[in-house]
Amino acid sequence: MTEVLFYHLLRQPIERVLPTLLERSLERGWRVVVQASSEERIDALDTHLWTHADDSFLPHGTWRDSEAREQPILLTIDDSNPNGATVRFLIEGAPVPADAADYARIVLLFDGEDPDAVEAARAHWSDAKRQGFEVTYWQPDEAGRWQRKA
Repeated sequence: MTEVLFYHLLRQPIERVLPTLLERSLERGWRVVVQASSEERIDALDTHLWTHADDSFLPHGTWRDSEAREQPILLTIDDSNPNGATVRFLIEGAPVPADAADYARIVLLFDGEDPDAVEAARAHWSDAKRQGFEVTYWQPDEAGRWQRKA
């Protein structure tokens, strides 16, 4: 059954949260697709993932790369899955793909300071529940550690 995880970003930018979640995914042997809503965001993430930490390497590419199928982490703006990912991250309002049930895990990260993003996440939560997915909601505590809230 597909798990849908909702990460409520508070006082933490996506640039700080996403690399850690991607590292954990790779440690588990998962292939990943990260879907954003704009090419500009993908380009910024592409650059950031190469330089986010001196002691970390996140092998990745974009949907434009000729070797997209080979990438353990693929950044894209569409709902395709050329690298055969089992985990899909959705950021900045990227829509839940029609084939969501084909993934082991969908991770929806949303900006808790943006009322529109919060409202959209609530709608996605209801949709995911209605479709019978296992849903969980995560929020950082005061120290920035993720806590399961629902």
